[in-house]
Amino acid sequence: MELAHSLLLNEEAYNQLGEVQKAEFIFEWLRYLEKLLLATSRNDVREKQKTLVEQLLSLLNNSPGPPTRKLLAKNLAILYSIGDTFSVYEAIDKCNDLIRSKDDSPSYLPTKLAAVVCLGSLYKKLGRILGNTFTDTVGNILKAVKSAESQGRYEIMLSLQNILNGLGAAAAPCHRDVYKAARSCLTDRSMAVRCAAAKCLLELQNEAIFMWSTDLDSVATLCFKSFEGSNYDVRISVSKLLGTILAKAITSKHPGTAASRQSIRRVSLEEVLELLGTGFLRGSSGFLRASGDMLKGTSSVSRDVRVGVTQAYVVFVSTLGGAWLEKNFAAFLSHILSLVSQSHPKATQTQIDAICCRRCVSFILRTTIGGLLGEKAQLAVVKDICQAIWKLKKVMDVAASQHMLVCALQELGNLIHNLGTTAAPLLQDSSTGLLDSILSVTLHPSISVRLAAAWCLHCIAVALPSYLTPLLDRCLERLTGHKSSPEAVTGFSFAVAALLGAVKHCPLGIPHGKGKIIMTLAEDLLCSAAQNSRLSAQRTQAGWLLIAALMTLGPAVVSHHLARVLLLWKCVFPASPKDLETEKSRGDSFTWQVTLEGRAGALCAIKSFVSHCGDLLTEEVIQRLLPPLPCAVDLLTQLSSILKMYGSPLKTPSVVYRQRLYELLILLPPETYEGNLCAILKELAADLTAPDIQVSASTFLLPPLCHQDDLLILSPLLQETDHRFIEEQLLLGNGVACGSLEYDPYLIYEKDVEGDSVPKPLPPALSVISSAAKLFGVVCAHVGETQRLPILEQLLDSIKHTKGARQQVVQLHVVSSVSSFLKYVALSKGCLGPEELKRFALTLVTGALESTNPLLRCAAAEAWARLAQVLDDGAFTAGLAQVSFDKLKSARDVVTRTGHSLALGSLHRYLGGISSSQHLNSCIGILYTLAQDSTSPDVQTWALHSLSLIIDSAGPLYYVHVEPTLSLIIMLLLNVPPTHAEVHQSLGRCLNALITTLGPELQGNSTSISTLRASCLLGCTVMQDNPDCLVQAQAISCLQQLHMFAPRHVNLSSLVSCLCVNLYSPYLLLRRAVLACLRQLVQREAAEVSEHAVMLAKDSREELTPDANIREVGLEGALLILLDKETDERLCHDIKETLNYMLTSMAVEKLSLWLKLCKDVLAASADCTAITCVDTMQEEEGDKGDDASVLTTRHDEKSHPFTNPRWATRVFAAECVCRIINQCENATSAHFDIALAQEMKKKDSRNDFLVLHLADLIRMAFMAATDHSDQLRLSGLEMLLVVIRRFATVPEPEFPGHVILEQYQANVGAALRPAFTSETPPDVTAKACQVCSAWIASGVVSDLNDLRRVHQLLVSSLTKIQAGKEALSHLYNESASTMEILAVLKAWAEVYIIAVQRHKNHRQPLKTTSCLEDSIRNGSCSSDGLLDLVYADLGTLSRLWLAALQDFALLTLPSEFASQLPAEGGAFYTAETSENAKLQYYNSWALILHATALWLTSTGFVVADPDEGASDLSRPVTPTSMCQGSSSGATIKSPEDVYTDRFHLILGISVEFLCSLRSDATMESITACLHALQALLDVPWPRSKIGSDQDLGIELLNVLHRVILTRESPSIQLASLEVVRQIICAAQEHVKEKRRSAEVDDGAAEKETLPEFGEGKDTGGLVPGKSLVFATLELCVCILVRQLPELNPKLTGSPGVKARKPQMLSEDGSRLVSAALVILSELPAVCSPEGSISILPTILYLTIGVLRETAVKLPGGQLSSTVAASLQALKGILSSPMARAEKSHTAWTDLLRSALTTVLDCWDPVDETHQELDEVSLLTAITVFILSTSPEVTTIPCLQKRCIDKFKATLEIKDPMVQIKTYQLLHSIFQYPNPAVSYPYIYSLASCIMEKLQEIDKRKPENTAELQIFQEGIKVLETLVTVAEEHHRSQLVACLLPILISFLLDENALGSATSIMRNLHDFALQNLMQIGPQYSSVFKSLVASSPALKARLEAAIKGNQESVKVKIPTSKYTKSPGKNSSIQLKTNFL
Repeated sequence: MELAHSLLLNEEAYNQLGEVQKAEFIFEWLRYLEKLLLATSRNDVREKQKTLVEQLLSLLNNSPGPPTRKLLAKNLAILYSIGDTFSVYEAIDKCNDLIRSKDDSPSYLPTKLAAVVCLGSLYKKLGRILGNTFTDTVGNILKAVKSAESQGRYEIMLSLQNILNGLGAAAAPCHRDVYKAARSCLTDRSMAVRCAAAKCLLELQNEAIFMWSTDLDSVATLCFKSFEGSNYDVRISVSKLLGTILAKAITSKHPGTAASRQSIRRVSLEEVLELLGTGFLRGSSGFLRASGDMLKGTSSVSRDVRVGVTQAYVVFVSTLGGAWLEKNFAAFLSHILSLVSQSHPKATQTQIDAICCRRCVSFILRTTIGGLLGEKAQLAVVKDICQAIWKLKKVMDVAASQHMLVCALQELGNLIHNLGTTAAPLLQDSSTGLLDSILSVTLHPSISVRLAAAWCLHCIAVALPSYLTPLLDRCLERLTGHKSSPEAVTGFSFAVAALLGAVKHCPLGIPHGKGKIIMTLAEDLLCSAAQNSRLSAQRTQAGWLLIAALMTLGPAVVSHHLARVLLLWKCVFPASPKDLETEKSRGDSFTWQVTLEGRAGALCAIKSFVSHCGDLLTEEVIQRLLPPLPCAVDLLTQLSSILKMYGSPLKTPSVVYRQRLYELLILLPPETYEGNLCAILKELAADLTAPDIQVSASTFLLPPLCHQDDLLILSPLLQETDHRFIEEQLLLGNGVACGSLEYDPYLIYEKDVEGDSVPKPLPPALSVISSAAKLFGVVCAHVGETQRLPILEQLLDSIKHTKGARQQVVQLHVVSSVSSFLKYVALSKGCLGPEELKRFALTLVTGALESTNPLLRCAAAEAWARLAQVLDDGAFTAGLAQVSFDKLKSARDVVTRTGHSLALGSLHRYLGGISSSQHLNSCIGILYTLAQDSTSPDVQTWALHSLSLIIDSAGPLYYVHVEPTLSLIIMLLLNVPPTHAEVHQSLGRCLNALITTLGPELQGNSTSISTLRASCLLGCTVMQDNPDCLVQAQAISCLQQLHMFAPRHVNLSSLVSCLCVNLYSPYLLLRRAVLACLRQLVQREAAEVSEHAVMLAKDSREELTPDANIREVGLEGALLILLDKETDERLCHDIKETLNYMLTSMAVEKLSLWLKLCKDVLAASADCTAITCVDTMQEEEGDKGDDASVLTTRHDEKSHPFTNPRWATRVFAAECVCRIINQCENATSAHFDIALAQEMKKKDSRNDFLVLHLADLIRMAFMAATDHSDQLRLSGLEMLLVVIRRFATVPEPEFPGHVILEQYQANVGAALRPAFTSETPPDVTAKACQVCSAWIASGVVSDLNDLRRVHQLLVSSLTKIQAGKEALSHLYNESASTMEILAVLKAWAEVYIIAVQRHKNHRQPLKTTSCLEDSIRNGSCSSDGLLDLVYADLGTLSRLWLAALQDFALLTLPSEFASQLPAEGGAFYTAETSENAKLQYYNSWALILHATALWLTSTGFVVADPDEGASDLSRPVTPTSMCQGSSSGATIKSPEDVYTDRFHLILGISVEFLCSLRSDATMESITACLHALQALLDVPWPRSKIGSDQDLGIELLNVLHRVILTRESPSIQLASLEVVRQIICAAQEHVKEKRRSAEVDDGAAEKETLPEFGEGKDTGGLVPGKSLVFATLELCVCILVRQLPELNPKLTGSPGVKARKPQMLSEDGSRLVSAALVILSELPAVCSPEGSISILPTILYLTIGVLRETAVKLPGGQLSSTVAASLQALKGILSSPMARAEKSHTAWTDLLRSALTTVLDCWDPVDETHQELDEVSLLTAITVFILSTSPEVTTIPCLQKRCIDKFKATLEIKDPMVQIKTYQLLHSIFQYPNPAVSYPYIYSLASCIMEKLQEIDKRKPENTAELQIFQEGIKVLETLVTVAEEHHRSQLVACLLPILISFLLDENALGSATSIMRNLHDFALQNLMQIGPQYSSVFKSLVASSPALKARLEAAIKGNQESVKVKIPTSKYTKSPGKNSSIQLKTNFL
């Protein structure tokens, strides 16, 4: 293929290739040439132009295939447009000659077609340059049309389109001729030609004025004719033509002189609509005969014409646009509705016609209003429709208005459904009277209108949940009040059922009590049905309908009414067969009608119960359901005889009864009706072969039985399109009605399968067949194998005995039921039965495989494969395959060949590669042959489809066939005419399957792989250029696969450009393919995709559709616009996913773009750029207070891309903003630091940070939070919450001490205020409470007055909830009010917790006054203020909190205690809604628990109950059994009991939660729970409870141990350790208390007799599980070993203490270890002396172990935090009273000596490894031992000597820091009061120190460290002086003084001395001044004896006085600049 990449065709290479390769080579060369020509300079092209033209023209004679000729023509045109044009005429002449040629042979055809295509392309590109030649050319082409066959006509039409496009107005002379030719082609028998002709005419109308003026009528008639017998593509093309021309006729401004102006009349809107209406109502029969009303015939318009005209209406309005529709809506609506009015009886003469016309009308309204208008305009439309309904209601003639009303109501429902809560203002507007109009129509005489009104109410309830309960109440009230009117009974029962169906869409639900009212009413209706024969049927139906709808509320509601329902169910059927017989003999036609209606209703109710309340189907309930079933089946068998007796009135009721019974049986497990299986089977067989079925129901029966992929080859109608809603009716054939609600009113409460439109059940006669076929499969699989035979035999016979059309219908039913049987058996792995059964099945399926109905063939192929799958017998399968082979070889007819080729594919699909490879080979061989049968595109399509199935299922086995298959596919792609789109689609599926088979191997570089890859890419290119959209979709999915396996080889820019061009395609499947592909691409390379899209938008001019303004808003914006317009759920999901992936990878880099997009979407709602009606303008939303400006800022901009987006899009935009903030959080910190962000922005203006957009974020959150749409309000509040949490701590650099969010407090307040109004739904209020508490807790606002605004909102909601569950709104389910109450309590809890924390933090630092002054100045003194704010409501809150906790405790009890729960529920939940309430409590209990614990702590558990103090509160308070007894004088608990209850409540909830942490438990809950426990144990009373109850303490410790094991988070582990510490403190206090009281009691007694308190008692044994200390040790060891595994000898594998290199722990690790050590050091105090002896070794081992493992040398001689903690712990342990206690003294002494030895051993260098240990840490440890233990521990000579040696050694270390620390430690030892301890150290080390200090003269200190060493040394000597005995002191002073005097400087030296020497001088002088007077005698004698010293001293004193005089003024000023400059230097280096 590389050889093809040259400017001129490489003829050598070309001639060496085979036929197929030649075509590929040419195509590849042309493809390359196209890119090359555009990139080559004009001169280079001109040089080679002549040769190139020759080469290109010579290709014309090589019979090029369709894609090749298209490319060839394109290249010729490009070549002439770049190079010289003089030889172009020769080229045109040559093409014309080729067209004129008389050669009609098929082989010459491609050349002629290529010539036609070339002409089109040349004229399109060169246009008027060729002006004078075009008349000949067009004439020549038009002449060719007459003799051309379909392909020729197709290409000629497209070529003419191109010529007209290129020439523009210059082609005027030929317009009429082209028009004539195109007219005849528009009704051509080939559909592709019709499409091409439509495109040609569409081009023509741009310039040919006559088409939309004088010839308008005939063009319209022509289009109507063209619709007859058309397919989907023709309808799309022709409707586009018709719609565009009509739109043009209205809008055009006619050019020309005054004379010509008069001759052309303006066409009015009425005339155009009249014209379209004629087509809709009369079809293509023309206007002339219309006056005779078609000679009174009854021929109705064919459906395809009607559907075509419907699409034309939509195109017409879409072309004119949304603004036009708004202006002319009233006229348009009345016209559209009139299409189904009685003034045109044709359209609605039969029910079938009426339903189809209604569908069309609904479609027109839905697509135009839903697709073109923004929300504001839609609100205006709702008013218009309402007025139309009022008018129609007044029409007396029912028939005249019923269909118009149905359409109007359905559209109204759809509109409001889509508007959601945005429609709220409309319903509140009394002038519209919307609800009244709908409710009044509910009484309409026509049942379909009543149903439509009910459905409309359903839509309103789903859209506006707050209206659900009031509507339900109104309907129930009217139903009760108008029981005597049949219309009211059915109408309002429909309405109630529809509203009940809406409950599952409304998360807030309806009050629980409504179920009871409805159940009572239903019973009442059923019981009173017999009283009045006029109402019997209606009441019966209404009663059962209400019960059936009630079932959709789910088990929670139904369980309360189940017994009554089962009783009614039992009573509705006779108790025994005998009763049934007597019934038969008694009734008449009417009673039977009512009876059947009732029984069918009962069956439906039970079906509803089974499908919606699966949880209630216990064994017992099933047993109660069963008894009536046999009787129901008995009645089924008797129906035919009853029908004979009473005739036709019973026909429909009996069919409905059958269907209901079948549907119920399908849902029930077959075991439940085992006894009746045979009877049911016989009935089913009779139903399926009944003699009176005429209609072929294939289109709804078979699709479920065929494989989804196979349906694609049958008919584009089965594929999903945007027009599916109306196209469906064409599927069913003219005799069958579309689905409609009046066929089965019971569907009104079911959720519709297809999105949100009205349910569309089929007529009972059809739906009973599909239920029967489905049930047949189940029943037949469950009867005995012997009983299957006769049934199958009977079915086969019935096929044989019928003739003609009936035979086909019966065959269809039988095959579908047998297929469903085989499918069931295959899926349940059953077996088929005896041999004959197999034979019967085979005969049946084989017959169907050769049926003329393609759907039936499809189903048969599936059954054929299922049969093989069930039998699972290799020989049988091989036999089946052989049958197909033989048929395919011998048969010539299309039917057999298609059926059997699909059968082969299906066999492979279900059985893998049919075991043997020779089968595979012969299969592929046959399919290859069929695929090349160009005489029949159908055969090719089916064969290729089958081949794709085989490739898929064969997997790796297929590798050997890949090459030949690929070359076959490419050959066909290059040669199959584009008119056979279905063949191309199958080719696409094959290519896709091949790419999947090759998989990742496509990345390889071997020649063979490269060739395959090139072929795949070539195939994709050919398919991309195919005119058929579905083929383009295939191409995109193939490229998507290729990109997945070999991304480097797919040209991303061309793929992205293809995707962008098709982003707004009118074909749904193409859009889906585009988005599926985009979604995959952006997961890997979002940035590249986005760049390519923008580049493409900038480069291209005409390619992109006008909708996609990627140039302005980028691909992201284009996708958002598409999301706003798109209605297909799957597509919307893909768009959202794609945007999410793009956002994740690019939001941080393209921050401004993303935020602007989101802001535009959110702001567009506030500024409506569409032209709106005057009255809706007054509803401009906006907070008139702080931020009204938000809403007016946008008017100055030019119209922005998002005009009035839907609320769903705005919600998505708000979610995107939250995601963007999260993404920024994971990026750099500058996003949340304004100073840093501004600095980086200065450095590079391209930098962008989130914090710089804070104003926008707040504005967006505000706009969303104050919108009409509740969903958007929730998203807006969530956004506000995220913004507050992320930005609360960002400081404001311009105002130190303030934060950046402070300036937005007005906006936050304004955004929150609307959420607290009375009509706000609870979920919004709950969210707003969360935001309030976050805002108050964030500490952004410090001024109390500002805080009060938001605090006030919480106070108001607290007032509202105090009345408990009773007082809150009755609009929603009780669980909704629970949610609101708990949200308020949780918010208050959060605020209280924060207030208490701030209060604590504030109290600690107030040691100094200056701090206090600062804080007052900064206004942050509000910490107490916040607590005061909460304090006012604390009494109320505490009670509510305790009540909520008690509720939570009850709800979390295991199910076996259910019987003990209070019957009426808790304080805030009702018993019936407890399941829903649980979730709400789970979300909020933790913070409430923490707050309650803090409150109890603050009262210290000793205050009188707050009730007493707060009894004069004006607010009512919920009594709960928790806090105080009820007022009825029940036993009043003592305060002690109340506290104990509360204590156990909090402890119980905490332990229950912590001991079984669910995986979804949030960190917040665990932390809050631990903090609550901490707070609880902060006060003495609870500590005494824990201390005195050892089991409780151990239980708590075990739970905490488990938390530490299962949760890695350091904060949780630290909080747990804090609780452990408190438990140990509690135990200590308890032990102390017991000891104290024992001493007091036995004060006089002897000390020895005192019992031992504390763990370990007299023996010292600790029992695991019973011991608090043991549990604590376990927990601490767990923490320590996890941080320092070396502490566990088992883990390290070394027996003893082996020193290793010490390590630094992380900050968290250090904190955990320190906390554990604190706990360890507290443990001895909890033990008895004996107990302490048993735990001491462990504690010492761990403490010293931590010291040893973490003693790292740190700069500056600091100790690491863990070392400090271990030293602290060591000190605590050593100074424990247990060390001195008599009983434990000796043991402790021994153990402590061993511990000291261990510390000393750490030091001794056994090997060199641990020189790393920090000497200071170890020395400090030794000092702690020396100072904290009793003398006998450290004074044994051996230990003492080692310690002294250590000090000596460290004194010799050169490191100044070590020396300083050593001196400091010695200082403390020398001061030790016990001489036994201190003297040995003094004797050994004093002389050493003296020597060091005397070195000073020789070695002057050079830096502060050395200076400090001397200073510390002097301090030690001074200490010695004070410690020494009297008679030694003078000697010591005599030693000390000379050293000090030697430091002094005289006045000369002082001036020049360094600062260090000067400091030393000052220090010495100061000390001399102190010592001199103390020891004056020694001082004097020393000075006297040494004149040198005296002189020095005097000089120094004199010099000092001098310097003091001079220095005092200067020193003040000289120091400070130095300081400043050093600071500045530092900051510069930052």
